[in-house]
Amino acid sequence: MVAADRHTLHVVSEEDSSKRRQIMDGARKVFMDLGFDGASMGEIARAAAVSKGTLYVYFADKCALFEAIVEEESLQHGQVVFNFDPARDVETTLKEFGRAYVHLICRPGGGSAIRTVMAIAERMPEVGRRYYERVLDKSIGRLADYLSAHVAPGDLTIDDCRLAAAQFMEVCKATLFLPFVFQAEPAPSEERIANVVDSATRMFLATYRAK
Repeated sequence: MVAADRHTLHVVSEEDSSKRRQIMDGARKVFMDLGFDGASMGEIARAAAVSKGTLYVYFADKCALFEAIVEEESLQHGQVVFNFDPARDVETTLKEFGRAYVHLICRPGGGSAIRTVMAIAERMPEVGRRYYERVLDKSIGRLADYLSAHVAPGDLTIDDCRLAAAQFMEVCKATLFLPFVFQAEPAPSEERIANVVDSATRMFLATYRAK
C-alpha cells in the first residue's frame, strides 16, 4: 500500500471514530434524559446532530447503540485503579477503596447509567449480565483477593472472602447510593462519603480482624 493510501485510510478511520463518539455522546444524553423506552433513533440523531441515515451506518438500532454505551461504561470502570497491594495496611486500604468506589458509582452520570441498565436488564439480560460481571463482580473479586492475602498471615479471620468483600462494599453504599441512584438526593459530599466509609471499615474490622 502506498503512503498516500495509508494516509487516506488513517484520515477516514479518525473521521469514523469522531463520528461514532459524536453519536454515542448524543445517545448517552438521550438515554439519561428519556430512558431506554423513551429514546428513539430520531431523537438520538437530533441530539448527536447527525442524520438518521448516518446513525444507521454506525448502529443497526437503539439496542446496539445502548450496548455500545454499556460496554464503554464497563471499560471505564475497569480502568479505575484501586491499590490492592497486599503489603498495604488493611484499614488504610479499605478506607481508600471504599471512598474511591463510592465516588465511582455516585459520580455525575454514573447513576443514570446504572438506572438504565437496571431498567433494561430483564429484556436484555446479556447486557445486564456483562455490566455486572465487568463492573460490580470484578470489583468484588479484586477486593476478595486482597482480603485473602491477609487471611494467610493471620491479620484477618474470614471464611468466605468474596462474601466479606461484597458485605464491605454494600455497607459503604449505605445511605449514599440508593438515594443518589433514585434521585432522592444529589451526589454525596466528600465528608459524607468519608463518614460512611469510616463507619463501614470499623464494622468490618470489628467482625473480621484477627483477635
